[in-house]
Amino acid sequence: MRFEELEGKKILILGYGKEGKSTEKVLRAKLKDPEIVIADQADGPDYLSKQKDCDIVIKTPGIPLRDITAPHTSATNLFFGNISNQVIGVTGSKGKSTTSSLIYAILQEAGVKSRLIGNIGKPALDVLLEDIDPEEIFIMELSSYQLEDIDYSPHISVITSIFHEHLDHHGSFEAYFEAKARILDKAKADDFYVFNPAYPELAELASRTKARAVPFIDALPFDASRIKLEGAHNQENIRGALTVAGLLGVPEDVSRSAVEKFQPLPHRLTFVGQFKGIKFYDDAIATAPEPTIFAIQTLKDVDTIFLGGTDRGYDFSGLARAIGNSGIRNVVLFPDTGKRIEQALQKFGDEDLDILHTSSMQEAVEFAYAKTEPGKVCLLSTASPSYSLWKNFEEKGDEFVRWVKELGSG
Repeated sequence: MRFEELEGKKILILGYGKEGKSTEKVLRAKLKDPEIVIADQADGPDYLSKQKDCDIVIKTPGIPLRDITAPHTSATNLFFGNISNQVIGVTGSKGKSTTSSLIYAILQEAGVKSRLIGNIGKPALDVLLEDIDPEEIFIMELSSYQLEDIDYSPHISVITSIFHEHLDHHGSFEAYFEAKARILDKAKADDFYVFNPAYPELAELASRTKARAVPFIDALPFDASRIKLEGAHNQENIRGALTVAGLLGVPEDVSRSAVEKFQPLPHRLTFVGQFKGIKFYDDAIATAPEPTIFAIQTLKDVDTIFLGGTDRGYDFSGLARAIGNSGIRNVVLFPDTGKRIEQALQKFGDEDLDILHTSSMQEAVEFAYAKTEPGKVCLLSTASPSYSLWKNFEEKGDEFVRWVKELGSG
């Protein structure tokens, strides 16, 4: 959708967070005397009713499509509809932020004019208020929420992984996967689909897109010992970024240099430090069982783990087996999923675990200091979303780090 299509329409911005505020600012700059109405969940339970009084809705990604009753678009569609630059779109259940950042770091190292925008950069629409170099490449992380109603495809679409996430929003894994797959709906024969072949669903998707399908390269073309990103899943993220770099003609030595310099993003299996002989890791981004399993397998010597959060109906049996096979002895369980995780642990894991149920991060960290064997790891990797106790995963991770350092210095 181009801005001129909105001229003369009564526009409802539905959801007034960071993206909604950016949308309003850009619309007021691009349209002549626009009639804009704002509706947000903070306005009360009837905020959705304003749809009936407007010509078009610009929806925030977090509002499910089932709640939309009027013609609608999104800030993501407005961005794609009003830009002609090359866009690299990155999505996936895990790894999209790291992979997006790696691609950006490689292009910067190569001297390619590029910008990281969207969920981990500047709001995409804000870019349209600037003078844009037509040669600049935009790297954009895209969530399933943004993709479920997208009407465009990036020139290069990257999918890093796929497993059960956001089922409360999408209703089923099938609907969630199709939202992710929609990134390719408008792809043409001269576009690219870069995918992780370790996931059968992503390999199958390669057979039904018009884009040229390119699997991640099989192995790193250089020694991984100097890379700061830990874990097999991060090796996959690096291979995905290198695959994109190869399509763009970046020399291998330039890519290697960028990857070796790359620092892990906050709250993603980040080493907080060693305090009182205990190694603390912040993996607050792990909001589903699979990434927590990855973290346990990567660190290997976890003795205490923090689990639990918002209940989205995940199956914790695989996580319980991983904990049972790992040697973990101490478990902190936060609401709301803490009780369900404990049931899974009793069925599939080790019944001799020392378990603390708490809503307090301070109490959880105190428990870790009291119970964790020196030389081993305490891991925050909750396998559940954060919203039961925290605003987001960043707040959860920051609180963990604060108490680790405060209690560790006493």
